[in-house]
Amino acid sequence: MVQDKTVSARIWNISLILLMAVISFSSLAPVIHTIAVSFSNMSAAAGGFVTFWPVGFNIESYRKIIDDPYFFNSFFVSLKRVLLGGSINFILTILIAYPLSRSQREFKLRHYYMWFILFNMLFTGGVIPLYLVVKSLGMFNTIWALVLPGAVPVFNVILLMNFFRNLPKELSEAGLIDGAGPWFMLFKVFLPLSLPAMATVTLFSVVTHWNSFFDGMIFMRSVENYPLQTYIQQLVVQLSPELMDSTNADLIAKMSDKTLNAAKIMVSMLPILIVYPFLQRYFIHGIMLGSVKE
Repeated sequence: MVQDKTVSARIWNISLILLMAVISFSSLAPVIHTIAVSFSNMSAAAGGFVTFWPVGFNIESYRKIIDDPYFFNSFFVSLKRVLLGGSINFILTILIAYPLSRSQREFKLRHYYMWFILFNMLFTGGVIPLYLVVKSLGMFNTIWALVLPGAVPVFNVILLMNFFRNLPKELSEAGLIDGAGPWFMLFKVFLPLSLPAMATVTLFSVVTHWNSFFDGMIFMRSVENYPLQTYIQQLVVQLSPELMDSTNADLIAKMSDKTLNAAKIMVSMLPILIVYPFLQRYFIHGIMLGSVKE
């Protein structure tokens, strides 16, 4: 009987390993395929002959993106957006989530603010009212048009609020007895204990700002102010005459929409792929604890 259980356990473990291997490959396959397409020639990519290895190796798509004079300018615009927008998101998320995590006795208007935030999360005014507000505030063609409309990420607020609420209540009670004020409790007690949740919401904000392109299309009037994703979208989708001069005719003949799109995806993914491993160990722990409400 014991031997049968041992054999069954081994078969089960092997089955789980094979299943995880299949799932891992399924997750990595699109990335590997995209890399292969980005380094393949135009005819092979357009004909669908590329699988997981480049066919007719060339780097013309990457050369077009990197050598373009607007590329690094757009990259630094996105970098500035991530640093500025991520900092604003981080500060406001903490300052809103902490008081909302307190009890009704400590914060009497908690329910009213909570309903207001939830309503804002479910219902928005839409693109046209947002466009008119940004225009009336004179933020067109400035970095503030990219960071201020999304300054308070409501989902991140709820996630961090629930994480704060899951911390032991005895901490707040002990601090109250010792005479600690709310600012002391926030910066000396709650924030040091909330590194997983803060890493999670920071990652969400960074990814959101880095991947956004639509707001750059509607709020920016010159190519010099485009964030990276907007710049690449304009280059790939529209092939704007402002971005593609007459000297690139031979280059266009060597690449297709597929190879250029693949190169665009890889360039835009690279910074996130670099940052994510450093936050991954906090990410799973933070998303699980922050999503559970008492």
